[in-house]
Formats: sequence, structure tokens, C-alpha cells
Amino acid sequence: MHLADLPTPALLLDAAKMRANIARMNAAVSQHGVQLRPHLKTAKSTAIAREMTAGWSGAVTVSTLKEAEEFAAAGYRDILYAVGIAPGKLDQAAKLVARGVNLTLILDSVAAAEAVAAHAVRWPVLIEVDSDGRRAGVAPGNAEQLVAIGQALSAGAELHGVMTHRGGSYAAAGPDQLPEHAEAERRAAVTAAGTLRAAGFPCPVVSVGSTPTALFARNLTGVTEVRAGVYVFNDLVTAGLGVCGTEDVAISVATSVIGHQPERGWVLIDAGWMALSGDKGRGDQGYGMVAAEPDLIVVSANQEHGILARRDGGPIDHHRYPIGTQLRILPNHACATAAQHDRYHVLEEDGLVQVWPRFGGW
Repeated sequence: MHLADLPTPALLLDAAKMRANIARMNAAVSQHGVQLRPHLKTAKSTAIAREMTAGWSGAVTVSTLKEAEEFAAAGYRDILYAVGIAPGKLDQAAKLVARGVNLTLILDSVAAAEAVAAHAVRWPVLIEVDSDGRRAGVAPGNAEQLVAIGQALSAGAELHGVMTHRGGSYAAAGPDQLPEHAEAERRAAVTAAGTLRAAGFPCPVVSVGSTPTALFARNLTGVTEVRAGVYVFNDLVTAGLGVCGTEDVAISVATSVIGHQPERGWVLIDAGWMALSGDKGRGDQGYGMVAAEPDLIVVSANQEHGILARRDGGPIDHHRYPIGTQLRILPNHACATAAQHDRYHVLEEDGLVQVWPRFGGW
């Protein structure tokens, strides 16, 4: 298949850009002498997982049990399920253990620890630490709660350490702030681990990571592994942070021009929010930006229609975009856009298109 023959909308993956992004992350993590445990929630593809894990231990991170099942079937045996465990999912998770998977769980409460400890499987567990006050986790200085969770786990589970994710790094004003976010993330995890060790609990794993902090960390003393995922593709959010350039974004949505509204300054395309997602990211990027034309964005999206316009509201020469013209839309949020599709149309250097399956679900 060739690109011009693709029915649109279609999810495109530039393999050369993806591999360059992977190489950059590998180099960034390797310089600190720690392990990379890639987060596969962005890709949800066994073909891409092989690219992301090459040269590493094969340990991976997932955000759904469906991902854990799919990657276990592909041969991955060391899997961190990096979402707080709901007790009702323990039996589903136990089926993976029965298949020989070392599935590590995370939690941040005594109640969850008691449920995990009471289960038939003796689970390896990481305590989630809150490194930015934006989501889940135990405050790194809350020794009482950390110790209480450790005591609850000792009744029937194995405390392996701590983990944190500084999602607040995505709200940084620019790349100059990212080393500070990385250090705050590291310090939170190392502090919590020290508290647990002082109380007599083993804490061999100290896990941190997000794409911005992983790439901009200057010091990872005390950390054992880094988790990151969106780096594999990048998107307009990471580009807006200064983590990468728009030329480094490896995925895009191919779309066709289906109409014009010259008096409104609009070009209509066949990619709406069902193809692009409803995530507007950060800044003024609409629902996505036309690749190589930064002044042209998707200003509005219905289910199957997108409306292109100049970001400054100026007129468009619609003769430049005849009906049927194929354009590429760069995504605001790679995870959300990729989630709208069940396959990647992979562009290799020779220009040929091949298809890699992608899965979804929980």
C-alpha cells in the first residue's frame, strides 16, 4: 500500500522519527546508570514495544490490565501496572500471575494494602508517592501513612519499593523549568524510600518518570528505574514544552479535504474528534496542527468533520487545498489521538506503508 492510496482518516507513524525519539530517551536514561521501564500505554502495540524495549531488561509499564494481558501474550514477563489497584481487579490480575507474569501493583492507602494482602496471590507492591500534589499518592514526608501501608502489606504481600510520576511537569512554562521538576520528582521518591527503610521495610525499587523529567533530569542518585512513554511519538504538548520540536512528532492523522467555506476562511476535512480526539492540549493548537503548516490548525471538530482555519483568523486560499487533497494533522496528545485508531500505517524510509495492529480496552 502507498500513502496516497490510504482511505482517510488514518493514523500514520513515521518509523524513522519514532526510532530517533527512542534513541534519544535511551541515551538520556543510560547516562544515569539506571534502568528504563518503558510505559507502553501510548503505543499499545507489540511491534512498537519491541522497539522501545530493545537493549533493556524487557521490564515494561502499563496502565490497564488489557495492556498487561496483551504484552504478556507477546512474551513480556516483568510488568508494572501503574494505576492504583481496585480490589475488584485482583482476580483478573491473578490470571496473569498464573501465566508466569511478575505483575507488580501500586497503591497509596491502607485500605488498598489490606485488600491486596488478603488476596491469595502474594503480590509485589510499590507505594505510590505524590511528587506534585496533582493526582494520587502518599506525601513523601508522611512517614505515618507510609509505615502504616508497609505494615498492612506485611500481612500477605511484598513491599518492593516506591514509585512516583510528576505529571505536573507537563504544566511547566518551558524547558528551563524541567530540571527542577525532575529533581523534585527524584527527591520525593528517594525521601519516601528512606523513610520506609528507616522503619525496617525493604525498598529495593525507586521508580520515577515522565517524558519531560526523564529527558531533563540532571541527577538520578537513589533512583533505580525510569518510566516514560509519550517520548516514543511526541506530540504538540511535548513540543510546546520545548521537550522536542514539531518535526520530532512521529504520528499524525492523514485526512482528506472534503469542502470549503471561503467566506468563513474554512477548509473542511474528514477527520473530526473521532479521529483526532477531543484533547486540546495546551496553548492555541485547536484540535491539532497541519504538519508543515504551523499557521493552519483544526479550530473546530465534530464527530466526523474537522474545520481548518488560520490561527490568526485570516483568509485561506482554498485553491491551495482542492477537494481530495490529503493533509496530515499533528496531535495535541499522542496517547489520546492514537486511542481513536486500531492500527498504525507505518511509513518507512522507502516510503512504503505497512500496517501494525494497535489494541484498546481495559
